[in-house]
Amino acid sequence: MEARAILRYARISPRKVSIVMDLIRNKPLDEALAILQYTPKAACEPLLKLVNSAAANAENNFNMDRNSLYVAECYVCPGPTLKRIMPRDHGRAYRILKRTSHMTVVLKEKE
Repeated sequence: MEARAILRYARISPRKVSIVMDLIRNKPLDEALAILQYTPKAACEPLLKLVNSAAANAENNFNMDRNSLYVAECYVCPGPTLKRIMPRDHGRAYRILKRTSHMTVVLKEKE
């Protein structure tokens, strides 16, 4: 049995999110939450909410034991990119890419 939570269209680059996801992959739930709480990265705040949501899904929807949960899978996919223009000298315009992410966290019970 597995419980999952998905965050779509998060306004953060997938590259930044994947760094933090590598820290919590295959960790017990309590350890993953502690890592996310004390890591000074921008991706930690939305990921912390996402892991808590997956834990709540596991408890309420699937009657899983919170103490035996671990982060079985977590991955990020790039979402649509917002294209913006930055004015430069001599009438030029540089493109700024504001990237978005789709994050998925899957929790499973230890056997």
